[in-house]
Amino acid sequence: MVKYLIIGKNGQLGREFIKTLDRKKKNFVALSHLECDISNLDNVLEVFEKIKPDIVINCAAYNQVDKAEVDYAKAIKVNSFGVRNLSYASRKFNTFLVHYSTDYVFDGKKENGLYTEEDIPNPINEYGKSKYIGEIYLKEELNNYLIFRTSWVYGEGKQNFIYKLMQLVKNNNFLKISYDEISIPTSTRTIVEVSLKALEKGLIGVYHLTNCGYASRYEFAKKILEIKRINKFIYPVSKSIFNLPAERPKFSAMSNEKLINLLNLEINKWDEELKIFIYQNK
Repeated sequence: MVKYLIIGKNGQLGREFIKTLDRKKKNFVALSHLECDISNLDNVLEVFEKIKPDIVINCAAYNQVDKAEVDYAKAIKVNSFGVRNLSYASRKFNTFLVHYSTDYVFDGKKENGLYTEEDIPNPINEYGKSKYIGEIYLKEELNNYLIFRTSWVYGEGKQNFIYKLMQLVKNNNFLKISYDEISIPTSTRTIVEVSLKALEKGLIGVYHLTNCGYASRYEFAKKILEIKRINKFIYPVSKSIFNLPAERPKFSAMSNEKLINLLNLEINKWDEELKIFIYQNK
């Protein structure tokens, strides 16, 4: 029986994998940052030696986009060197590695369609750079891997836009949300389902894994409040008024067509998937 190792069990993606693999009665071990610090190669090798996984699913990441501007060393330690350590251990133990990257590897300047896997990354913030370096390290070390680039990920947890919006709603009747930051809200449920299908089919390489369609932060926020039947006024503003430390790409929506065609599956539109998530987590 295939043995999975999930790294980063306390994050929203790790939790979704645990729930799904549990339901499917798969053989897996899930570890937290304290149990497997991916930035420590000795620790990683110890874990691989002890567990001997067939497939490692890396849900560990430093994903505080603004903090990465000042704490770049930590972002690099986890998102770049951590991925290199996992890649090295995967090669040494003949393990298949699944890793998650981001739409923030792109600069947001593409104007003639969605970003495809053939587009060349050009990250404009430190977080995006650290994730892209991680991709490069992984590809240098391994031939057998899956890298999934995702965007605006939400699931059960606090590190997502839905949770942050709900905190804003508690204290404000009037919200300002950016209209000029566009990507694809993507659920952890979609990411886990599609990842497991790709593993079943034996895919390797880099793929864009998102829900379908795209939206601005403003449209995303409006849809969340509409589904939750919360009556608040949202005013669309430029992202520049927030004066955030990290620059965000203006349009970083990615095409999931390659995965859809290879796996012969349907992926929900972002707003349909959002509805399912909100109804299930009332």
